[in-house]
Amino acid sequence: MSPTRTITIRIAPVLAAAAIAVASVAAVSAAGAGGVTGPAFYVDGELYRTVGTPTDLSHTGAPAGSFDIIYDFGGGQPNVAEAAPGDAGYNGGRWQVHALDFNTSWAMTVSAHDSNGSGDLDSMDEIYDALADNTASGATDLGIVKSFVCPAIPVPGN
Repeated sequence: MSPTRTITIRIAPVLAAAAIAVASVAAVSAAGAGGVTGPAFYVDGELYRTVGTPTDLSHTGAPAGSFDIIYDFGGGQPNVAEAAPGDAGYNGGRWQVHALDFNTSWAMTVSAHDSNGSGDLDSMDEIYDALADNTASGATDLGIVKSFVCPAIPVPGN
């Protein structure tokens, strides 16, 4: 066996161990951060953030009434939830995510249904108005795409 080949064989396990160590540190750091998000969703015009969790309650058989709804915009703006801590009927961070589709575009729907001029749809009233609008400026509820648990944490300064 040549010296070059022997060195390559000895370095490969060291490089593999180093890569595993770096990946482990990154995973521990992410877990330690708890998956804390920035502003993630609105409730009645107020921004909330959350802590991402790996829960999946999709096949638990829990009744729909044990969840609150979050409407997912698919990016472009924070989502909109129907309840937050302190609201009557709040289900403690158990969510059913409903996907939204815009009949023409998000911009057209916001233009037609942003009743408070915030530049986003940021309340359930605005969402309900958009869902009731069957014209080009409306939106469609595509149904439940995910069920999970995560906390709702008010964003300071809102």
